[in-house]
Amino acid sequence: SAMSLRERSPGGAVEAGEDAAAALAEPDGPDRCLSLLPWDRFSAWLHCVCVVGFDLELGQAVEVIYPPHSKLSDKEKTNICYLSFPDSNSGCLGDTQFCFRFRRSPGRKVSLCCFLDQLDRDLPVYLKKDPAYYYGYVYFRQVRDKSLKRGYFQKSLVLISKLPYVHLFRTMLKQIAPEYFEKSEAFLEAVCSDVDRWPPPIPGKILHLPIMGIIMKLRIPTYRDKPGTTPIAQNIHQADAQISMALPTVHEVDLFRCFCPVFFHIQMLWELVLLGEPLVVMAPSPSESSETVLALVSCISPLKYCSDFRPYFTIHDSEFKEYTTRTQAPPSVILGVTNPFFAKTLQHWPHIIRIGDIKLPGEVPKQVKVKKLKNLKTLDSKPGVYTSYKPYLNKDEEIVKQLQKGVQQKRPTEAQSVILRRYFLELTESFIIPLERYVASLMPLQKCISPWKSPPQLRQFSQDDFMKTLEKAGPQLTSGLKGDWIGLYRHFLKSPNFDGWFRSRQKEMTQKLEALHLEALCNENLVFWSQKHTEVETVDLVLKLKNKLLQADREQLPVKTDTLKKLQTHINDIILALPDDLQDILLKTGTT
Repeated sequence: SAMSLRERSPGGAVEAGEDAAAALAEPDGPDRCLSLLPWDRFSAWLHCVCVVGFDLELGQAVEVIYPPHSKLSDKEKTNICYLSFPDSNSGCLGDTQFCFRFRRSPGRKVSLCCFLDQLDRDLPVYLKKDPAYYYGYVYFRQVRDKSLKRGYFQKSLVLISKLPYVHLFRTMLKQIAPEYFEKSEAFLEAVCSDVDRWPPPIPGKILHLPIMGIIMKLRIPTYRDKPGTTPIAQNIHQADAQISMALPTVHEVDLFRCFCPVFFHIQMLWELVLLGEPLVVMAPSPSESSETVLALVSCISPLKYCSDFRPYFTIHDSEFKEYTTRTQAPPSVILGVTNPFFAKTLQHWPHIIRIGDIKLPGEVPKQVKVKKLKNLKTLDSKPGVYTSYKPYLNKDEEIVKQLQKGVQQKRPTEAQSVILRRYFLELTESFIIPLERYVASLMPLQKCISPWKSPPQLRQFSQDDFMKTLEKAGPQLTSGLKGDWIGLYRHFLKSPNFDGWFRSRQKEMTQKLEALHLEALCNENLVFWSQKHTEVETVDLVLKLKNKLLQADREQLPVKTDTLKKLQTHINDIILALPDDLQDILLKTGTT
């Protein structure tokens, strides 16, 4: 059996070298699997699987962690315990699926680091892993059971992962959880050994993931995909008897269903998320709170939402005090809550979204006004958005009409979501293009790059200069929306989302400059230069060039492989022209 081939490794996943990375990347290569340790493939997708049960003495408790060597700190276990069960007020009978997100305890080494970071680089920015957080994907079952003291069977099967692939893990749980509740531990072992046979989560490839007799087919997006297009794995008729399921997406939620209850405020909510404003979603159950929070975070895609967000947040959360204190302004986070206690605790928050049960409307509500915060006294207040925020942009009536028409014509919710996603994408792109254009102008000209000087610096970002560009090259070039765009930009430039976006642009451009500098060096006749200079200067040049090569590898600079080979040849030629004693020293230096 699969399990006997992979004896459990008691010490946990070990740091993997290049062989493991190669083996992961080419699972079918000859002798590849020899270098792969048990659980390495599993760790590329999941950190562990937990079962959380309810005990009359202990309350919620983690009953099983699989694989058994998985490391979780006590604080992480406590968070998982409380976040894996709906609040008792939710009254979730039957099966409920939702997800949560919590802070990782610091100081743990991540296995397979080098290889998985490489995969991370090809992802769109909003799908990159955040090393400080884990996601928990939950399948909770509560059914009457007379044989139990409480009269109810309550258990959650939870997948813990660093990957934000909500739809994939939701689909996987739907396949395995009902059977797990019938069959228990041996079944869980078999599930995990299936995952340990999966190919790595490589963006852009069609992946086939076997799980308990079914094959899930999917494609993880890459940063090269045109935003708004999702090349998906189509159902292909397979010769073998295995049933396959093509997943249309790995990470998207049903946008239209989530925004339905606050239909008239989608544009204002987009502004609030873009600006990183503190937002709380009050919902009747964790599945509604988590889907709505994820929908909000994704509405500014392809921009990355850079603040913290918690799809489901409870009063037991380790950040509860930090996030609900009244001694300072509410933080830039989006919280999804279900406990009525939060209506009191968070009533000082500036923006509150109240959601009733998410049902797809036969009728879209008629025009709804934004409600005053002072009217939100209890959790059973009417659904709606409670805020005193005045949007910067005028309302786009067109999208409202389009979606209303869709409801009247019984357009499928997937099609409504596509329309809504395109609307958000066009809005975000109209907003971000002028910033992209201005930031690109901060790049020094290519003629300023000299092989004999350090690469030039990027010019400073100046808010005033940027604002001046808006008159001729502002969002009006791509969007017909009127309103105070300038005010929106001023506010955005102070937000964590701008900070995160600008830092990643800065890093990209600095790396580009380093790469251009490397290419300039390669095009010089370095051997000729070294013959005209002293030995000391030549040795100094060799050490600098070796450092450049190491940096190119370490930071994965956008350099052609030929350029690196050429530089290595230059280095070897220069060394060979030096006296023997120096050759020996230089050939040994910097290679380890």
